[in-house]
Amino acid sequence: MASTEGVSVTRSEQYVASGLWALSPYPAIVADAAGTVVEVNPAAALLLKGAAPGASMLDAVPNWLARAHRETVAHGWRPARNGCHAGDLPSVSGRIAAHSYEAHPTRREDGSVVWWLVDDTDRRLAEEALATERERTRFLAEASNVLLASLNTDRCMTATARLAAEYLADVAVVVAPASGGKLPLALGIAGQDVTHALVAADPSQLPGLSEALQGFPPVPSRWIDPANLPDWTVPPDYSETIRSVVVTPLPGHGVPAGALILLRTTDHAQFSENEEIFARLFAARAGAALSASRLYSEQSAITQTLMRDLLPPRLHRLNGVEIAGGYRAADASERVGGDFYDAHPGSTPDDASLVILGDVCGKGLDAAVLTGKIRNTLQALMPMADDHERMLQLLNGALLTSHHTRFATLVMASVKRTENQVQLRLTSAGHPAPLVVRMDGSVEEVPTRGTLIGALPTIEVRSVETVLQPGEICVLYTDGFTEARGGPVGDELFGDDRLKRALSECAAMPGEAVVERIQMLASQWVRGASHDDMAAIAISAPLTTHLSAVNGHTRGRYTA
Repeated sequence: MASTEGVSVTRSEQYVASGLWALSPYPAIVADAAGTVVEVNPAAALLLKGAAPGASMLDAVPNWLARAHRETVAHGWRPARNGCHAGDLPSVSGRIAAHSYEAHPTRREDGSVVWWLVDDTDRRLAEEALATERERTRFLAEASNVLLASLNTDRCMTATARLAAEYLADVAVVVAPASGGKLPLALGIAGQDVTHALVAADPSQLPGLSEALQGFPPVPSRWIDPANLPDWTVPPDYSETIRSVVVTPLPGHGVPAGALILLRTTDHAQFSENEEIFARLFAARAGAALSASRLYSEQSAITQTLMRDLLPPRLHRLNGVEIAGGYRAADASERVGGDFYDAHPGSTPDDASLVILGDVCGKGLDAAVLTGKIRNTLQALMPMADDHERMLQLLNGALLTSHHTRFATLVMASVKRTENQVQLRLTSAGHPAPLVVRMDGSVEEVPTRGTLIGALPTIEVRSVETVLQPGEICVLYTDGFTEARGGPVGDELFGDDRLKRALSECAAMPGEAVVERIQMLASQWVRGASHDDMAAIAISAPLTTHLSAVNGHTRGRYTA
């Protein structure tokens, strides 16, 4: 600040007084305390057509600047003795025509205020663009998390429609590829629940939709007339008038995942080119998620179909004989493995049923594939079910001619009920001997023996016959039980003796309870440690009212 004879003069006053402000590129206007324009430089005169000395600020400048002048005058500011700075008074901002301006005030000694106008349009546009990009980045990150959180196709379509309706448009329609001649839809309205529909519609009714469903680039929004939208693209009972439409593909992994239709009503601006580009960025993420969910669903369906042939079947009563089974895979994350069992009923109640339990060398999916082949082969050999040795010889030959290098063990039981008894013919091929639990709790080992399946050109087997009295049980099991390591020190085998003691406590128990009992004991023994597959079948002679026929000393007779 300069001083002349004790009168303070601000630099702004000096600038105005010198006439140099006429050369300033920045618009400047001086108004007195009453709100009357005192001076206007040429730049301000060009910008503010009504600004001239003597005019009212209300008529000369926009409302936001006139209001700021009134508030500045009312503030009652006086310059400090040591001068003032432009920052002493707050600046204000607003729009003049199509541009944004920041107005910086400087108060003069006579109470008038000089307003310097600085065009900050570029800065504000940059700030708005930065804020928009930050918001879009946040939205895309959120959308990716939501979309990838589920591998269910319907839920993924729902999430896509909901996110698009909330952020990109007033209405969003997700169109999946046609299924059975119909289009699956997910329709979302901002603030409402997403609905699903299956419509018989022609995609060519909406410009660009057929191309989008085939993965071609979208047509510009301006090419689509909202007035000609097909009825199925708008949710039922939606009364708002559609003003702008965007159709964009949902790109998938090599195959289009569908299309996204965005609708805006007359309450909002039409889609800009930049917004259409952003919609395609969102569609790319949604398409990837939808494609992944659809691929997962297809693979899951294939897996379920294959699993039906690999998983052990549900066992039940066969021709009057109770049969129960249980299976536990080596790995808790796997449902199948190398152990398997099957039960094939006889063609008539008088014919013997065939029960099979086996164990393929190894575990996991590779072993499960071979079990599937063995089970299918045995199914094909069922017409000769009475000849165990012949069936096993043919199965051995089939395994030797396959590309598998694994071998298997197997035990077969022909089961037939005769009055209150169950007659058994048992044949083991390299498998642990079946165990019979008598009514008095004694456990007998059935002396059937044989060689491995799939290891040698020929096999030798020995079949044994026995009889179960009412309440007695024959247990077929795999070595996953006896070879399970655990116990107090963690490295002791469960063993044959421990299994027999456990079964001796199961006399007269239902078959299902027996299987559950030995499974529970084996699980407790390993204590979560690694183990082999475990499978067991219990063949029971049902208890009858003729208990007098079951003498505590009665035993079945084994016949080779």
